[in-house]
Amino acid sequence: MKHYTSIRDIENINTWIEDAKALKANPLAHKTLGANKTLGLLFFNSSLRTRLSTQKAALNLSMDPIVMNVSGDAWGIEFGDGTVMNGNTAEHIKEAAAVVSQYCDIIAVRAFPTLTDKAKDESEQVLNAFVEYASVPVVNMESATGHPLQGLTDALTISEHAKISKPKVVLSWAPHVRALPHAVANSFTQAMQKMDVEFVIANPEGYDLNPEITGDTPIYHDQKAAFKDADFVYTKNWSSYEDYGKVNNTDPNWMITKAKLGNAKFMHCLPVRRNVVVEDAVLDTDSALVIQQANNRTYAAQLVLKKLLENL
Repeated sequence: MKHYTSIRDIENINTWIEDAKALKANPLAHKTLGANKTLGLLFFNSSLRTRLSTQKAALNLSMDPIVMNVSGDAWGIEFGDGTVMNGNTAEHIKEAAAVVSQYCDIIAVRAFPTLTDKAKDESEQVLNAFVEYASVPVVNMESATGHPLQGLTDALTISEHAKISKPKVVLSWAPHVRALPHAVANSFTQAMQKMDVEFVIANPEGYDLNPEITGDTPIYHDQKAAFKDADFVYTKNWSSYEDYGKVNNTDPNWMITKAKLGNAKFMHCLPVRRNVVVEDAVLDTDSALVIQQANNRTYAAQLVLKKLLENL
């Protein structure tokens, strides 16, 4: 594996899950693997769990992480090819990626979508530019259309907490106060499609995800029907894909409640807005796995870094 930019980079998710469990059991087992290696963490957007967990993962492997908030601390970067740079951008990605590659052995990038230009977002301009012009491996810490570190984390968490061999997993839309990306939902969908689970998606009409990603996955517009016999309910808001980036439905009846959840476990990538996305009665009980998920972010990132280091 040269880069980790998508859930599709995982050859066998069951093997990866077992490898992540082994790292979790002994995080310092490979503590010399990254010695004298540097991880560059480039954030075009804000982060808490991704930033801290990826740094911790690097430290567990003895890598030296360098963190940069690109949007605030760096020159404005131009991504267009053939652009006359007489505007606000001062540095081109061709030079920026090449330079960072001289300082870092692996580059990890976080860059959100515009949610206004579907074609631009789906081109993954920022992420793919680093892949093209960097001379070292690139890790996706959330891009316009995917969050594969989170998707791997979620697969690990479900594997740890499943009580039956083929659990029913529901990805449910929930209301939010603003438009949010599709990245987490996309990568979770791709991860579940690789696992031996009964997987369905629940969302209001007009909120179906990209059909190229959902494929044959059953999609319910009736939340109650989707939740029937669920073992895990993973909840995330996303804006409309068809009416791209728009918020056309804020129905509070889609909020997750204890009554709806039943005996299922509740999952969310965090941060989560209490009593908008999910009520306190869910988050403040053992039904919620959100803290366990956040802990697993370290071991998902560590596994990815380990695999990349082994191929350097």
